[in-house]
Amino acid sequence: MSSPVTWVNETLLRDATERRIFATLAIITALLVVGVLAGAIGPRFLLFQIALVGMYALLSLGLNVQWGYAGLINFSVAAFWGLGAYSAALLTAPNSPLGLGLHPVYGFLAAIVVSAVVAILIGIPTLRLREDYLAIASLGLAEVIRVIILNERQWTAGSSGISGIPNLLSWLPLTSAATTASVVVVLIALVYLFLRRIHRSPWGRVLRTIRSDEDLAKALGKDTYRFKMQAFVIGSVIMAIAGAFYAHLNLYIDPTDLVPLTTFYIWIAVILGGTGSNRGAVVGAAVVIAIREGTRFLNDIGFIQSLGLDLAPLRLLFVGALIILIMRFRQDGLLPPKDELIWPSAHKGGADTGSSASVSSDGGNVSSESTTDSSSNGGDNQ
Repeated sequence: MSSPVTWVNETLLRDATERRIFATLAIITALLVVGVLAGAIGPRFLLFQIALVGMYALLSLGLNVQWGYAGLINFSVAAFWGLGAYSAALLTAPNSPLGLGLHPVYGFLAAIVVSAVVAILIGIPTLRLREDYLAIASLGLAEVIRVIILNERQWTAGSSGISGIPNLLSWLPLTSAATTASVVVVLIALVYLFLRRIHRSPWGRVLRTIRSDEDLAKALGKDTYRFKMQAFVIGSVIMAIAGAFYAHLNLYIDPTDLVPLTTFYIWIAVILGGTGSNRGAVVGAAVVIAIREGTRFLNDIGFIQSLGLDLAPLRLLFVGALIILIMRFRQDGLLPPKDELIWPSAHKGGADTGSSASVSSDGGNVSSESTTDSSSNGGDNQ
């Protein structure tokens, strides 16, 4: 069994550039802690930002399953996020149109079921076609769901929105902000470990083959439609879980929250972090939130005030500039997956073919299998 230091080096800190990235994140975290201790940053504000980063990380992980693993273009991130948020709000808020006032657990379960059903319905007619058809269908789905929520007032409260959504785990001896931040950390850990496990499994290797060359996967006898459907549903469910969490974080939801800009931010997070990398999806989400929320306070800086500039509305410009810089100097993203299409048995240079472990594409050690077994049994194990 490898030591914790070895696990960190193989999973998080694979090269000098990644070490610098994590060192920068550690410095920023330390500065935030110092800011809280010095009274410059309110603890409640920082905890809310942590929860917001966690929500965006869940959304990015969901999109990473679809785009990073299987190459599925999904422009309806905000739609599945909204389905999860409204499922939780309608079932748990006492003053919602349904008026049920159920426990938040039922809201999360409803979000999972509703998002899975909608993903299957949208995937059945589109996943057998080229990727651009899925992109068009998902783009239309996002607007259709937003309009339905806006106009079906008797079921969704329409533009009035739903308030009175209960806090999560209110019985804990913590503030509501600390509780939600703790909950999202647990959710990210569970989702990350689940995705890490399936990413390095035969199922994950088949998906990476489909993304690289779907015709090759078909030639190997794989039912690519079934694999893509599974990836699409899993990603959509994770997005809905993020939406359900947001409902209990914000305690209010209305149709204006389902804006296409949310989908844009999540795509940027996945691209910045590194397509196909779970680590990158989490770090990319943190970077996007840092830019989005940090630019709100630019106008409070004395030097900028003296210049008479209004920089806060330029957050999209800053995001675009960051994309250009990363694509120029780090084309595969901040934390790209290593050796994504190399079978585990071929890792470590192929010199130690009898080794019982090899490095997976997203870190860690897995049992080695022959390439033939991986390609022939991947679909049968699902």
